[in-house]
Amino acid sequence: QVQLVESGGGLVQPGGSLRLSCTIFGSIFSPNVMGWYRQAPGKERELVATITSGGNTNIADSVKGRFTASRDNAKNTVLLQMNSLKPEDTAVYLCYGRIAIYDMDYWGKGTLVTVSS
Repeated sequence: QVQLVESGGGLVQPGGSLRLSCTIFGSIFSPNVMGWYRQAPGKERELVATITSGGNTNIADSVKGRFTASRDNAKNTVLLQMNSLKPEDTAVYLCYGRIAIYDMDYWGKGTLVTVSS
């Protein structure tokens, strides 16, 4: 059974930094795409950043210049470095992975990031 396990959320003051980590377990194939989405209360889920196995990234305009996605293919891990955090970044951050050979999308349970003074 394929599972994505996230860590690294928490409470941070505006202007601070957090790093999220997500590892995929249970697959012998490395995900073609891994990344992060977020969902704030009362809002729709939105893309934050994705990164392919080749290292190509797609970053949302709202976080560009502040957030950086990276991955370690050998460890099936994706990281999200979040700097200069703003209150509007408060949301549940969900890890995402797509394994094309299975034609399946996988989601983590989410980790809460709260930006508040």
